[in-house]
Amino acid sequence: MAKGMYHYLAEAWSGAKDSWLWDLVMKQRLIKWRREPSIVRVEKPTRINKARQYGYKAKQGIIVVRVRVRRGPFNRRRPRSGRRPKRMGVYGITTSKSLQVIAEERATRKHPNMEVIGSYWVGEDGTYVWYEVILVDPNHPAIRSDPDFAWLVGKEDKEGRRRRRLRERQRALIERLRRRAQSTQGSGSQGSTQ
Repeated sequence: MAKGMYHYLAEAWSGAKDSWLWDLVMKQRLIKWRREPSIVRVEKPTRINKARQYGYKAKQGIIVVRVRVRRGPFNRRRPRSGRRPKRMGVYGITTSKSLQVIAEERATRKHPNMEVIGSYWVGEDGTYVWYEVILVDPNHPAIRSDPDFAWLVGKEDKEGRRRRRLRERQRALIERLRRRAQSTQGSGSQGSTQ
């Protein structure tokens, strides 16, 4: 069975660690990317197969942004007052979010009128990791008329997709707790009257 271009692209990215040619190409890329700002708009996605998986189309209203995030634990400043090293609270501090989520949030902050539809890894070195984030403008006429993005139209707000999802979960939890409290009050009052 014949395989398409995207299959071979995915294969190249998955088995890329073994090739000396790949190492040379990535080394040149990372040297260039390190000199750029932390958030850069890119003309075309580096991994077109991944971008297409997340809904990328080469049309107006959709952009790709490469975001650089610092790797590793976020060490805190060492306290000046005396305490034993174990209780300094300096080492082993990690973020509650993944670096990919942080990259998506930074891209959203840079482009507040756009929504994140996906992101993927493109490279890393000892200090940084790079992600490409796909952003869509829900108000653009080309996006509004596209049936593939109908789910996105009408959901524009400042918070963005991730925060909106968190807010919806919190509302559902509050509603569930409210119902539980009402049901316990209802059953408690019936037991006392009988």
